[in-house]
Amino acid sequence: MIEQKALAYANMYGVLGSLQMLCEIDPQAKQIVRELRKPVALCFDVKGGPCRTFRFDRNGCTVTEGSAGANAKMNFSSPEKFNLLIAESKPGLPVKGAIRLIRFLTGDFTKLTDRLEALLRPSPEALRDRAFFEQSTLMTLYTVAGAISGLANSDSIAMISASNTPDGEVLLGIKDTAAVTIRVENGRFTTLYAPTEHPRALMEFSDLDLAHGLFGGEVSTINEMCKGNIRLAGVLSMVDNINRILDRVSLYLA
Repeated sequence: MIEQKALAYANMYGVLGSLQMLCEIDPQAKQIVRELRKPVALCFDVKGGPCRTFRFDRNGCTVTEGSAGANAKMNFSSPEKFNLLIAESKPGLPVKGAIRLIRFLTGDFTKLTDRLEALLRPSPEALRDRAFFEQSTLMTLYTVAGAISGLANSDSIAMISASNTPDGEVLLGIKDTAAVTIRVENGRFTTLYAPTEHPRALMEFSDLDLAHGLFGGEVSTINEMCKGNIRLAGVLSMVDNINRILDRVSLYLA
């Protein structure tokens, strides 16, 4: 069963959280932010849920917790209302910088989220282009990684796995291509979009094609592990618990 509060965290930390990497690796997104006339620090504040500020300027996007420094803010009266922003593009209540917010939401922000959606929910035709295929797979990795922490800290089932995960950093990545870090401290998860230098555990896919197949449920994780295409190392209970949370991510982001 999907919990609306946990879905809000998956959307905030997984879907929207990946915007910072979109602006870093995608040429179209880079061009959009490069043409911004003024920086925008947009806060999404969800009652009973997450609150984060997304800062966009010509250098890209950065994300911070809370509303400090925001020059545009949108409040949502419940997690359900925020989830409608992601599912149906229904905005919340502007409470700060309304004119700036409306211009940004209906312009550059929509362009960025449209590009993100195209990469995360690609058509079979689009995936035939190898460059697009690679970007789509990488953006899926970043989105999934963010959602792991979002759900580990909010979903009632994922929190059980999180509470049983030893402290330390787990490297999750694609060999010779990209990696993220899942940091665990007292059962609380944080996603870092960079590899850790001192992983306590590691789960690494052999290549982009395998990662794409795994993310899409097209290949068997067990079979690929038996073939040696998924490398596991370190404290395997950490990886095991993250895999359990990944099952919840698949449900929430389906």
